[in-house]
Amino acid sequence: MKKTIAVTFLFVFISSCSIFSSLNSNTTIKPNDSFILGNNKHGKFKVTLKNISNHELRIFMAPISGGTHSPVIVVPNETVKVKADKNTALVIENKSSEQANVTLKVTGDIGLSMGYKN
Repeated sequence: MKKTIAVTFLFVFISSCSIFSSLNSNTTIKPNDSFILGNNKHGKFKVTLKNISNHELRIFMAPISGGTHSPVIVVPNETVKVKADKNTALVIENKSSEQANVTLKVTGDIGLSMGYKN
């Protein structure tokens, strides 16, 4: 009986701690600007991104060692899921003359830098 209670407690404790390994954000990106997530040394992470703007956005991966790859166009109201490798940033480009908004749910390594670049 004690073993069952201990296992149950451990399961509940571990499950409740899992909320700390995710990040939720509503992010605004100015016209002709980019939001960069993870432009620092970090482990792998996953992002569920929803474009809640009235125009399309471009996202791509940018390893901190240089270069870019895996571009994706995200149309209005579309949700995409992307996986970022270790030491690779996710760049969200707003090439529009209007402000852009996205919702982000990040899991995995959440020790990520966040910043803007025009």
